Amino acid sequence: MRWIAVPFVLMSAGAGAAADPLQAPATAEVCGRCHRAIYEGWKKSAHARALEGRQFQDALEAARAAGGARVERLCLGCHAPVAELAGDLALRLKVSWEGITCDYCHSLRNVRLEGSVPKAQVEFGSVRTGPLQGVEPGVHGARFSAVHQSALACAPCHEYRNALGFPVMTTYSEWMGSASAKEGKTCQTCHMYAVAGHVVEPRIQRTQEAKINLHLMPGSQSLEQLTRAVGATLSAVRDKDQVRVSVEVSNRSAGHHVPTGTPLRQLLLEVTADSYDGQRFREERSYRRDVADSKGVTLTQEHAAFLRAAQLVSDTRLAPGENRTEAFIFPVPTGVAVQVKVALRYYFSPPVARPEAEQRVTFLTLQRLVR
Repeated sequence: MRWIAVPFVLMSAGAGAAADPLQAPATAEVCGRCHRAIYEGWKKSAHARALEGRQFQDALEAARAAGGARVERLCLGCHAPVAELAGDLALRLKVSWEGITCDYCHSLRNVRLEGSVPKAQVEFGSVRTGPLQGVEPGVHGARFSAVHQSALACAPCHEYRNALGFPVMTTYSEWMGSASAKEGKTCQTCHMYAVAGHVVEPRIQRTQEAKINLHLMPGSQSLEQLTRAVGATLSAVRDKDQVRVSVEVSNRSAGHHVPTGTPLRQLLLEVTADSYDGQRFREERSYRRDVADSKGVTLTQEHAAFLRAAQLVSDTRLAPGENRTEAFIFPVPTGVAVQVKVALRYYFSPPVARPEAEQRVTFLTLQRLVR
C-alpha cells in the first residue's frame, strides 16, 4: 500500500472508451485480443489479483477504517493504480479491478528516486512503452523504454517509507545492495525471464515465435521460485545420549532478503525428531522482521505496520547470498533410533485469522534416520 505521485494524461475512461476500446486506459481484455500469450500469463499473476485478492480486501477495509479516504488512496496507488490515477476510488471501472494492469505498466515513462519514496511518471495515451526496440504496431504507437529493462520499474511499489519515515518495504534497496545488482541482474531477470511465445497473436499478425517476458511474474507464492531461491542441507548424527542436528539454510539466488515485502511475512524452519521409544521433539526458527509503533508495541496486522510502524524490533531474515547454520540437540538414549525431519515453510501473514492451510506453504522437506 503506497501513494504514487504521478504527472499523467488521462483520456476518457467512460463513454469515449466504449467507442474506442484502445483509448487509454484500456482494459487488459482489450490488450489480450492481440497479445494473447502475454495476457494469459498476466491473468494468473499476483499483479492481476492485486486488488481483488481477499487478503488485500481485508487489509483495505481495516486501513480505510483506521485512516479514511487518504489511506484508501495510498493503498490503491499500488494495488489499483489506474483507479487511483483516475480518481475511481469507488472502483466502478472494470480496468480499476484489474490491479496492476497492462496500460498502467506500459504507460510508465520514468521513475524518480528523489525524496523518500520512488515516484512513477505515467502518461496514458495512444503510445505504449516497453522493453522492445524497433517495434511498429499498426494499432497503437510504441516507444522503447529503458526503464522497463531496469529494476526502477518496480521501485514505486516495492519500496515504501510511511509518513513516520519508517522503511516499511525495502525490496528495491535490498536489491541495490546485493551482488545481483552489481552483476546486472534486475527484478525482471528472475521474475519476468524470457520464454518462447508470440508478442502478437498469429491470427492477427503473422510473426515468428520469439522471446517474450513471462508476465506470470512468479514470486514468493510460487513453489518453483521458492525452491530456486532458498536451499537447505541437513546433518544429523548421534553423540552418546544425544542426537545433534545441523541445518544450513541459504538464500542462494534471491537478489533481496528472504522474506521480503510486507513486514509480517515469515520463513519458518521446523525441525522434528521422533524417537522409536515414543518421544517427539520439535523446534522452530523464524526468519522475519518485527516492527513496532512509536510506543514500542509490536504490530501484528499488515495495515497497522504500513500506517504506524516507527521502529525495527528485530530482523532475522536471510540476506542475499547468506548461509546460516542452525543447531539442535535432542536427548535420545543410546540404541534408540530417531527419525529427524526438516520442513521449510513460507508464511503469508493475512490481516485477519485464516485457516492454517491458507497461511503457510511448505516448499522443502528433508529427513534422516539416526540409529
